[in-house]
Amino acid sequence: MKSRNLDSLRDKSQEADEFFRRTGITFNVYSEEKADERLIPFDQVPRIISAKEWARLSKGIEQRVVALNAFLHDIYHDQEILKAGRLPQSLIANNEAFLPQMMGVEPGGGVYTHIVGVDLVRTGKDEFYVLEDNARTPSGVSYMLENRETMLHMFPELFSNINVASISDYPRNLRRSLSQCAPPACKGQPVIAVLTPGIHNSAYYEHAFLADQMGVELVEGHDLRVVDGRVTMRTTRGYTPIDVIYRRVDDDYLDPLNFNPESMLGVPGIFDIYRAGGITIANAPGTGISDDKALYSYMPDIVEFYTGSSPLLNNVPTWRCSEPDSLAYVLDNLEELVVKEVHGSGGYGMLVGPAASAKEIAAFRDKLKAKPEGYIAQPTLALSTVPILTEAGLAPRHVDLRPFVLVSPNGVDITPGGLTRVAMKEGSLVVNSSQGGGTKDTWILED
Repeated sequence: MKSRNLDSLRDKSQEADEFFRRTGITFNVYSEEKADERLIPFDQVPRIISAKEWARLSKGIEQRVVALNAFLHDIYHDQEILKAGRLPQSLIANNEAFLPQMMGVEPGGGVYTHIVGVDLVRTGKDEFYVLEDNARTPSGVSYMLENRETMLHMFPELFSNINVASISDYPRNLRRSLSQCAPPACKGQPVIAVLTPGIHNSAYYEHAFLADQMGVELVEGHDLRVVDGRVTMRTTRGYTPIDVIYRRVDDDYLDPLNFNPESMLGVPGIFDIYRAGGITIANAPGTGISDDKALYSYMPDIVEFYTGSSPLLNNVPTWRCSEPDSLAYVLDNLEELVVKEVHGSGGYGMLVGPAASAKEIAAFRDKLKAKPEGYIAQPTLALSTVPILTEAGLAPRHVDLRPFVLVSPNGVDITPGGLTRVAMKEGSLVVNSSQGGGTKDTWILED
């Protein structure tokens, strides 16, 4: 009986792969000599989180996101947290993600981080840690939605018998949330577009998917131009003004007149229109500083400073390699620590000490000595595991969770569940798709 059940699950796994391939759910890997388009491995055994546990997590996530938005407003206006001595001046002044051009700019609706992904890991029965905050251009929501669609297609009877919280409203909620952040220049129903770097971007599928799901245009930089003080979009009827741009282009490439002059991905002059209140850019330029892993180590102070309460979610203990004592400790204990680039993402440029070779550790030690301010270190957490389907049957693998949060002037909306990312290799702690990780559906069981 057990053998027949496993055979049936393996058949379903092949069915899921075929579904993803037909739909075009792929991503590009840049780290190899030749760009490789792949399917993200999907595991059909859902991750289960109770309604009670989710309610507790949601409160902590909301508190953190509210604090991040308050921090960004402060850091680009009065900088009270620096004056109070709760953060070192150098953390901002020497940070390449800080945009001086954003000083004094008031974004539409007062929102900086319209879409946030908060990475969580469980280390015990009632113990969750925030691994990092993603407030610049968080990705992965399309996989969350398609994972659920695939599960509904393969196991409709389960959803008839089990009360799983729905996530299908996300595209509609995203559009409504973006509309509520329309700029002062908007008259009437806001016109929204998704700005993509193009088909060669690793997350292009997601850009096209979200534009389609929201019923808005997917545009590239060459489709847009500034006309009479507005950012306009090329259509069959000429150029039409846009009110809100959900951009998936990094700050440096957003506007060649204000940032990288060699950028071919952005729109010349769009930042000037933004500062004048002619368009909303989501997420706001300059939000990347809140993704900074050195800043992450100060998040407990940031949460307390702006909310007046202690953080509901724990931070992972962090050594800042820019500090001599911390650097000395890290260098002496590299074999036991996880070391990350301050501005790194996607699992690139990191060292997982317990899984690294002596040669890799020696090379990383040289990197730390050469540029200590570019790294932080953390203990290797005992991440929780969930079952996945392997060739040999069900087996445990390490996971994290990325819930997606929408922020508007009307409040914070947290999609129930999020994207569970899985380290598909036995014993691995790296869940990023670019490093061989997979995904699975996340079920919040409603009362």
